Amino acid sequence: MRSFPIVFFDLDGTLVDSEPGIINGIQHVFSSLGRPVPEAKALRSWIGPPMRDSFQAAFADEALVAQALSLYRARYDTIGWTELSVYAGIPELIGALHAQGRRLAVVTSKNERSARQILSGLPFGACFSDIIGASDDGSRRFKPDLIAEALRRLEAESGRCVMIGDRRMDIDGANHHHMHSIGVLWGFGDRDELEQAGAGAVVASPAALQQRLV
Repeated sequence: MRSFPIVFFDLDGTLVDSEPGIINGIQHVFSSLGRPVPEAKALRSWIGPPMRDSFQAAFADEALVAQALSLYRARYDTIGWTELSVYAGIPELIGALHAQGRRLAVVTSKNERSARQILSGLPFGACFSDIIGASDDGSRRFKPDLIAEALRRLEAESGRCVMIGDRRMDIDGANHHHMHSIGVLWGFGDRDELEQAGAGAVVASPAALQQRLV
């Protein structure tokens, strides 16, 4: 595989295991609204797609969706963003790529404010040239739009970039821009999902990812 000077990383399920904070936040919403609280296992599929769309699928009423988002964000901004861990091998991977002079960016469907808050607390957060996330109003939340914004901010051509992520949305976004993609298996997707989406490659560990990016 040829070397790409610009590398886009998804956040949840790629750089950090954010399952506890996200699941706890969703369960908090259902509990606060007096609805039956789904089990954690049933909510893993919510990690990756925009949260607004997941709540829209669960609650038909837009006013209820807005209330759900407000409840979720209030808890996440307070404590949820701390309920995560960095995947083993990620700090070394990011450090190595940064030392090589690669331009790195985070491109995530998570709210941009929350993504920046998380990265600011990580020892390798300063390695990223920019952090691109969903807008507060939800108008920019799908991966094709997020990647487009990343390309604009970094003044980059898609052919010089590669998108790294754990869910089909990451691969779909890359394909939309005719960009190479690599799926990772330590997050919330699986090999079938990533390959069916058309990932250019699928890797099982950060060490294997580094070898692909050499």
